[in-house]
Amino acid sequence: MTAAEYDRRRRALARAIGPDGLAILPAARETIRNRDVHFPFRQSSDFTYLTGFPEPNALAVIAPGRKGGPFVLFCRPKDPEREQWDGPRAGVEGAISTYKADQAFLVSDLETQMPGLIEGRNRLFYPVGASTAFDAQVMGWVNQVRTKARGGVAAPDTFVTLESVLHEHRLVKSPSEIKVMRRAARISADGHRQLMRFCRPGRRESELESEFQHYCAMQGARYQAYPPIVGGGVNACVLHYVENGATLRDGDLVLVDAGCELDGYASDITRTFPVSGRFSAPQRELYQLVLEAQQAAIAKAMPGNRWNEPHEAALTVLTKGLKGLGILSGKLGKLIKEEAYKPYYMHRTGHWLGMDVHDVGRYKQAGEWRTLEPGMIFTVEPGLYMPAIEAVPEPYRGIGIRIEDDVLITKDGSEILSAAAPKEPDGIEHLMAR
Repeated sequence: MTAAEYDRRRRALARAIGPDGLAILPAARETIRNRDVHFPFRQSSDFTYLTGFPEPNALAVIAPGRKGGPFVLFCRPKDPEREQWDGPRAGVEGAISTYKADQAFLVSDLETQMPGLIEGRNRLFYPVGASTAFDAQVMGWVNQVRTKARGGVAAPDTFVTLESVLHEHRLVKSPSEIKVMRRAARISADGHRQLMRFCRPGRRESELESEFQHYCAMQGARYQAYPPIVGGGVNACVLHYVENGATLRDGDLVLVDAGCELDGYASDITRTFPVSGRFSAPQRELYQLVLEAQQAAIAKAMPGNRWNEPHEAALTVLTKGLKGLGILSGKLGKLIKEEAYKPYYMHRTGHWLGMDVHDVGRYKQAGEWRTLEPGMIFTVEPGLYMPAIEAVPEPYRGIGIRIEDDVLITKDGSEILSAAAPKEPDGIEHLMAR
């Protein structure tokens, strides 16, 4: 993202919180994995969205109308000794020159500078309740301002969770965000194609996981958006299966739910394919049902429709299909109303996608499912998970299938960002045969 993009986002937030508001946002902190080993650091998505600043233990302030400029950044000092071990730091100078802060201070200056920034503001926007320690720190600054009340200094009397404003801004993607997400989805889609060529009986689930990660890294996407799910056979019926340790068997399906992260943006794709390269008749029958449900859902992904319409379309196809297989019986409308499909399909058909794999933004507004708009990106991912119970005919037991694509709402309809990954059963078999 360019400096101009970050500046546009900060200005939009400043307009939203108004001239009497002040926004405070902490960066992510480093987390210990064990002893002196840290987990790989990833910046807070909200902090990245507003600043692009990649370092931990920082704090951003957006102060509309401030004389010296609205964007104030607190950061770590330059430290040649630590930088020898951990890499370069921006410091106060870099915060201004590289990350375009209007003014920058060291984090050690928070206690002396923050009360002055808060003075005269009526409304304070910050991640209320996200961290009890940060809540206490903010209230400490506010209480310092309150001690000046007799001198006519006003302190904030309204506290608003910053996410209520910022996350709505993040929901609709800009052209530059769409460009990155289109690239991320293409890398992941090609990674799934690679797995279809790579897969064969006797390989372990972990081999497919590592092959996917390697492919993405070679294309410039070093990190995954979430831990890959590689479930062979009955493991595919575990929705968030991440053990990825079993051996893939001839005659089974394997479900792969994996997506890379590129420049801070996620992709999220699931494909289910036969380990041996050929679907059995029962596998193909269930697979085709899930595919038809996904196609019905994607047909409802268009501007002006409600968020829930793709889910309702998928439910109708799946429930009708389960009736046709003799697994459910009764009137279609009643089966859907009573959620008779739940033993076989227990999740929703999609979620927002962006900087987070389960991205931010409300699904309802004023109690109604929100209207889809150009620039929104979400997944469409129906599935069927057939338990080993008497109600399920023997040939279908233990089969888990999910098909997931990343879908962008456009001015005229939708674009499937992950379309390069085959999902028609004939196309999958043809690719695997090659």
